[in-house]
Amino acid sequence: MRKPYKHPRWLAAAVLSVSMLLTVSVTAAHAGLNPSPVAAVAEQGIQQDYPLFLKEKFGVVVPDRSTKGDYIQTVARILQLKPPAEAVAFSDLDASSPFYEAAAALRGNGILSGSEVRASGTLSAFQALFIAVKAADLSELAYSYPQSKTASSLTKLHLKADVFQSVTAAQEVAAAIDAGLVAPAYYKELKPGAPATKAFVEQLLGQVLSTKGLYEHYIGRTSDADIYAKLFDSYRTSDVIEAPELEAVVNDALEQGLVTGYNLKDSRYDPNFIDSLTITYGHSDIKHAVQLIGLLRSEGIDAKVQFEPKTSAFVHLLEWGEPSPDNDNRYKKLANGNYIASAKEYDISFEFKSAADKERFQPIVLQYAKKNSDDTKGLIAGSWWQPLYYSLTKLKDYDIITNNKITGDGPYYAQSFSLNKDSESIAAGFRKIAPEAHVSTYTFWVDRPFYNYLTGDDFK
Repeated sequence: MRKPYKHPRWLAAAVLSVSMLLTVSVTAAHAGLNPSPVAAVAEQGIQQDYPLFLKEKFGVVVPDRSTKGDYIQTVARILQLKPPAEAVAFSDLDASSPFYEAAAALRGNGILSGSEVRASGTLSAFQALFIAVKAADLSELAYSYPQSKTASSLTKLHLKADVFQSVTAAQEVAAAIDAGLVAPAYYKELKPGAPATKAFVEQLLGQVLSTKGLYEHYIGRTSDADIYAKLFDSYRTSDVIEAPELEAVVNDALEQGLVTGYNLKDSRYDPNFIDSLTITYGHSDIKHAVQLIGLLRSEGIDAKVQFEPKTSAFVHLLEWGEPSPDNDNRYKKLANGNYIASAKEYDISFEFKSAADKERFQPIVLQYAKKNSDDTKGLIAGSWWQPLYYSLTKLKDYDIITNNKITGDGPYYAQSFSLNKDSESIAAGFRKIAPEAHVSTYTFWVDRPFYNYLTGDDFK
């Protein structure tokens, strides 16, 4: 929550303010004509973001033709699997092989079986699928299939159970199809002896991550018909975050004047979006969020949306008057008569379909969601003088600042944004207050109005 500009100290709070099918674009949805290419992709269950996600998050670029060893290494990497302490014996792979550690890790986690790996052989589509079923923790589901159910599911591939070497193999394929591990667009690739194509492997790896809860997390897309209901539900069920261990540190920092404000956030709401396509926007008013999404829709921008609960804390000066606590605003009185205020806010992360759409976000906000005078007309509700939105990757006409972050033992963390030149002293101050605290810093790109607030040069 922000006060109007006439209370400049309140603006210290600004320092703290810091699912899986593609849907039809807004334009196409209203057109009601022939399905767009995006709609066709969605109907086939293809997730187009998987290749970029694998590259940015794990440094994985799937080759045009994978060997089984390549695939085993990639599965171990994206699932962060480690080999067991005891040595694992393979008949065709020793400890000197570059594939040994990954193969041992998969064996130790029940994903690989048998003594022969055949790491140098071309990866077949079915080999990739058998490994994926176990990696995705779908084995028990697969082995629950009776013969009739297996046979029925395999008809989608125009296959019969007797083409597989075992009953369990047929069950695994049937369950993978029914559970959505393989998109309908790739059914045709599941033929005996067929090699696994690059696209098939990418989609399979992405679905494994999704099934394990390791892919992206979001409440919907800006184009979804029910996005406003989901947004309201997310806001209504969020509360002021309480993290006593962290608050003890950052409240001390507030009292010392080391920082002018901080945020508390919950890492369990991290969207895990692709950084190069993502912008995070902070505010306190849910009406503003609803209208912001409506604004993006009106500009033809379709993006994934994740709601991230956030609490902003700052010093409420006694000269401002006695505070009025409620469910969304809490106060802790200090010895000098001032208060530490904790206010319910939120971040919304948007993952855009393209870098071009991400670049379009700032001009839209500056035109429709930023105050430039007390009587500015034509803005969405709750627009701020200094809106806060930022990117973890470089953007033109954005400025670089630093996040000073303290991570606790649980899911919560505290953060305070600062100018780069102030970060070293802030981090050192945190460590002095709590030598055992895990303090980290990183730079990122923020909009110019918020940067101007940090410098104090311009309230716009």
